[in-house]
Amino acid sequence: MKHRYMLDTNICIYLMKHQPPSVRARFEQCFVGDVVISAITLAELEFGVACSGEDKAHNELVLESLLEDLIVVPFEQFAAKTYGPLRAAHRERRQDALDKLIAAHAMALGLTLVTNNVADFRCFEGLVVENWVDNH
Repeated sequence: MKHRYMLDTNICIYLMKHQPPSVRARFEQCFVGDVVISAITLAELEFGVACSGEDKAHNELVLESLLEDLIVVPFEQFAAKTYGPLRAAHRERRQDALDKLIAAHAMALGLTLVTNNVADFRCFEGLVVENWVDNH
């Protein structure tokens, strides 16, 4: 089964909150297995759930439900090899360490990264990025 898209954390949050509808509609056009998330993204989502206070139990269920529709791909050796040169080329950008990991992971697997933060990923040469958020 060939994966096509890797969802960034913000797109997963949109899916969990069912907002905006354009993201859910685009996601539903994909076949099972087309869409994955990085283990790095899952770590970010788990952190968000852990910090969600009185909504924690609800958010755990929502995340669990999202994971039923997605494949979580491990960050493995080839992704790590891709990350080294990518980070070295963008050393001046210190604030986005997780974005660099996710970008490297998508690049290593030859996947299109889906994000609403296109500007944060535009500088990574060779990374294909799509935005499923309807900005109209």
